[in-house]
Amino acid sequence: MTGSFLNPEEVISQLKLKSDMLAAEFGAGSGTFSILLAKRLSQGLVYAVDILEEPLSALKSRQRLEGLNNIKIVRGDLERPQGSTIPGSSLDLVVIPNVLFQAEDKNAIISEAKRVLKDGGILVIIDWLGGSPYSPKQGLVSADDIKKMAQDLKLKLESEAKAGECHYVLIFRKTSVYNY
Repeated sequence: MTGSFLNPEEVISQLKLKSDMLAAEFGAGSGTFSILLAKRLSQGLVYAVDILEEPLSALKSRQRLEGLNNIKIVRGDLERPQGSTIPGSSLDLVVIPNVLFQAEDKNAIISEAKRVLKDGGILVIIDWLGGSPYSPKQGLVSADDIKKMAQDLKLKLESEAKAGECHYVLIFRKTSVYNY
């Protein structure tokens, strides 16, 4: 992945998506990834989950404007048990873009993603690299820290990459057969 800043289209294009997949964007905000996923998963469904009402409201307007009827907007607290309100083991894909650096309980969010993923489901975590001029000064979580949390949750690292100069991308798989 190249380019100077995060390109969501480029991240999504790395994934092997099928049009009938069920997905979620955790910490959706105004739904950049939700919109992209909804367009690619035309026979599927995308949950856009965020704790804040205002960006979800903006996403709802954008969803109507673009005529996308396969986004389900959910107000939820991802740091609480079952905070996404999504049924367990129901999703093929969860994307967590630029959220963990803001979270107090990063592990809870990753645990919630694991809970809602089907066996074989994919978890994509995108967050800030330290040291870039745009990186937040507080709350940064390293790729190594995320890998350790995921390993403790028995999520298998599939791949990792930089996304531009400011972000890393980690792709994990939920699997019942886990080999370190």
